[in-house]
Amino acid sequence: MNKHTTLPNLMQKLVSDEEIQLIAEAVGYRDSSRTFTLRELIHFFLLAAMHQWKSFRHGADVGPLYGLPRFHYSTVSKKAKEVPYDIMKRLLALIISKCNRQTRRSLRFPKPLRVVDSTTVTVGKNRLPWAPYHGERAGVKLHVAYSPESSLPADVVETTGLRHDGPVGEQLTNAQQVLVEDRAYFKIERLDRFVEQHQLFVIRMKDNIELHQKKSLNRLPSASSSVQADFTCQLGTKQCRSTKRHRVVIFRDANGRDIRVVTNLFHASAEIIADIYQQRWTVEVFFRWVKPYLNVPTLFGTTENAVYNQLFAAFIAYVLLRWLYDQTKKRTNVSLSFISFVRRFFSGPFPLDWKSGMAAALFEYAQIYGRRMSNFG
Repeated sequence: MNKHTTLPNLMQKLVSDEEIQLIAEAVGYRDSSRTFTLRELIHFFLLAAMHQWKSFRHGADVGPLYGLPRFHYSTVSKKAKEVPYDIMKRLLALIISKCNRQTRRSLRFPKPLRVVDSTTVTVGKNRLPWAPYHGERAGVKLHVAYSPESSLPADVVETTGLRHDGPVGEQLTNAQQVLVEDRAYFKIERLDRFVEQHQLFVIRMKDNIELHQKKSLNRLPSASSSVQADFTCQLGTKQCRSTKRHRVVIFRDANGRDIRVVTNLFHASAEIIADIYQQRWTVEVFFRWVKPYLNVPTLFGTTENAVYNQLFAAFIAYVLLRWLYDQTKKRTNVSLSFISFVRRFFSGPFPLDWKSGMAAALFEYAQIYGRRMSNFG
């Protein structure tokens, strides 16, 4: 299998032209190009992410080596500018829904976790005048709901860099999952509302929050436990105090710092609450992986459509690679981390059983699901 075209090939098996057309029609976009189609733009951004192309011009120069048609760099630049980025965003959601069926695994928590955090991509302020950030920088922010269970993003909201995380976090809640968030999302009124809405949560508290009328919960002491305290209380001062009593768990992290989290999970041990919050680092690892390996800091275009089309395509590339890694790992005896998998995937050479496992994963997916693309959704 040609290593250069594996992701576009997988993309073509996973999402049919009819599905792409339906998404385009849903956002009111009509693809009239014959020389460089919407499908080819998607493939361009996938390859640009994986092979760390430097610009539209660079991609136009090397694109034919990766199976793309010959085109002038202005053609893809114009296409990226005119295609509504909502198409790429909806395509990401569709691919996640398909791949997620094959990659779910249990973390043994009361409910699936939904870790919410954001990452910012910055450039010089003249590059993105519509997205001012700080000082001489402009920036855009991606707010992500991440699933540690599947190692995949579950939802993504895009904003400019100055948008605060808290209000955007309201768009990323899910009553079927346990919301795990850092201090940026902490707000007393929000916690009371979550209790009324039956939204489960584990959120780190701000350091200056006062604790009122503490009542310790019964727990079995353990010398090996990192938990320092477990109690219920009201949060805040007399002027701004929670109407509900919330559970607070204080535990010590690996660096010896005390971490205070608030939760409405009352049927889980304090140790499990601490473990749930520490899953928040999975989204940090996701960000630290995506940025250098999928060329995220190198933004090709300057318009909203061009920028967000590229960023959502990078997330699509990650989802496809993660799915391919999971499927390949099931079929080979070669033990590789995800990072090692990606490095070997693009540099080679591979052990024979590793190659055959990857081919088997793709073939099985095409055989089982290829005839029923329209049934996904």
